[in-house]
Amino acid sequence: MFARRAFFLLRLVRAARPLDRTDDVPHRVKNEATIVLGQRKLFQRLVPGVMHALIFWGFLVLFPTIVMAGIGAIDRDWSFPWLGRQGWYMAMVDVFILAVLAGIAVAFWIRKIVRPRRFDGSHLGEADFILFLIGLVVLTLLGWHASRIAAGLNEWPAHWSFLSNAVSHLVGAGASARERTFVWAHVCVILTFLCYLPYSKHLHIATAAVNVFFSRTRRRGRLEPLRFDVPEAEMRFGAGTIRDLTWKEMVDSFSCTECGRCQDVCPAYATGKSLSPKLVIMGIRDQVFAEGPNLLAGGDLTPIAGNGVPEDMIWDCVTCGACVHECPVSIEHIDHIVDLRRDLVMMQSSFPSEAESMLRDVERVGNPWGKPQGDREAWAEGLGVRVVAEGDPAPEILYWVGCAAAYDERARVAAESTVKLLQKAGVDFAILGARESCTGDPARRMGNEYVFQAYAEQNVATLNETGVTKIVASCPHCLNSLGNEYPDFGGRYEVMHHTQLLAELLREGKLEPVKSETEITYHDSCYLARHNDVAAEPRELVAAVGKPVEMEKRGKRTFCCGAGGAHMWMEERGSPINEERVRQAAETGAETLAVACPFCTVMLDDGVRASGKQLRVVDVSTLLLEQVSDT
Repeated sequence: MFARRAFFLLRLVRAARPLDRTDDVPHRVKNEATIVLGQRKLFQRLVPGVMHALIFWGFLVLFPTIVMAGIGAIDRDWSFPWLGRQGWYMAMVDVFILAVLAGIAVAFWIRKIVRPRRFDGSHLGEADFILFLIGLVVLTLLGWHASRIAAGLNEWPAHWSFLSNAVSHLVGAGASARERTFVWAHVCVILTFLCYLPYSKHLHIATAAVNVFFSRTRRRGRLEPLRFDVPEAEMRFGAGTIRDLTWKEMVDSFSCTECGRCQDVCPAYATGKSLSPKLVIMGIRDQVFAEGPNLLAGGDLTPIAGNGVPEDMIWDCVTCGACVHECPVSIEHIDHIVDLRRDLVMMQSSFPSEAESMLRDVERVGNPWGKPQGDREAWAEGLGVRVVAEGDPAPEILYWVGCAAAYDERARVAAESTVKLLQKAGVDFAILGARESCTGDPARRMGNEYVFQAYAEQNVATLNETGVTKIVASCPHCLNSLGNEYPDFGGRYEVMHHTQLLAELLREGKLEPVKSETEITYHDSCYLARHNDVAAEPRELVAAVGKPVEMEKRGKRTFCCGAGGAHMWMEERGSPINEERVRQAAETGAETLAVACPFCTVMLDDGVRASGKQLRVVDVSTLLLEQVSDT
């Protein structure tokens, strides 16, 4: 029964769309060791992490006893060669029987007493049944070992099995018959579990290690590109039906544990939107299971959007990556959501009406603000910034300004501050001016992959023609596209954030700020800290100019400002995400809310104004410029 179901699931995976995840094998092996065996991501939450680790490690230790029982049920005198006679191993078995029982007790306490919201929408009855089966597995194992000792059938020294030996005194007369009862009960429970496993959420026992091994090893902010240069039959425009899912997305859906950690950290869910990353994956999984036979038979399939996954959920996502960072089995939720958006936008022309003007402006004039391309360098007038024209020698550093700093009044202050600081430090830099276009990030996150790729190829051609090798960007979204996604289109550059360069200049003594007593709390941009691992350098700058005060949600576990996933240009349902983040910042008691992203600047400044909080929202570059001596 297990094999039949496993073969069906394997056929589904083989019928899915191809995806190359065979690179960087050492990193993948490391993930297996740390995430799977070491349970690293589960320990991000200590108590549930300990609970799961006790059960998981317990079954690793107890696995040989399953083989022993399977053969021992038929031949009572058979023993596992060498291992079955080792007292130290049987002592470990007793220790981990207790560990598993303790883990089950903690699990029931969390689920029945604490009842965290992250379990909303999960199949709790199924989880209870699985915990019951796990408990039966270890209790029947204990009874089997105890009855073997009582009947004198143990091959190992009984005194090593402190727990089984103590229980053996309760077995009483008829120990030999009870030994048969317990071993067959143990085997039957295991076989029941085996048959139930591939139909339940505990399918992750078989697929999680595979999913972790083939998870993305490059920066988390990169999206898998679609191929438009292949034969039409092989072309893919996102995920319309389960036939369009990649094999990794298929295995993702099989691997969901329904733990709700992704849901618990989702800023959209936290502020009353319908989105739950967990329910997105569960919905896709349910549709895969329901329509799998049709897929294999080449039959008709229904759209995922509006069936397995409600459309509201698809558009609520801010692509912040909190779900991916938190997931203990390395599910890539953003890939699923963006693929659903790609199909809706490019194939169905179905998307929120307020995003239409943004997509049109990006495609028409090269920026989501709809401003003339010729005005892109207007912000730098009077600053003495060199603009690289065609044929000019490449600067040591190209400053990629980005659309926000070029066209938004509040965002451009950070660009002006950065330029003045680079000039003070004597850095050789220049900008592209009107030759710079939108990186395509808003269009790509919205689902219009075609427009993104058009701008990626255009910008790569410009950058390669210019001959630049090192780029500094103030916008984390530009940083992410240039550094993580443009290599897929032939653009390979050293890309760094402006806070990284400024921190470097600070360490070299080229910038010398005067520290103030102002309390400053720093907001980590999702695309900077979580997607691109830049969290220390902005804090160096904050510490150099004032007194840092940290928010609870920070670093890789930061809380989004609400602008990502093209939400800078979309209406928001429910409580505003930016106002929730401002509330978290205000709780620190700081006077200043420091940022390092133009989108965050705009969103959090709007949040401050709407909530009436007394906070100054300002980029770290501006804070640094204000404290740098003119001498």
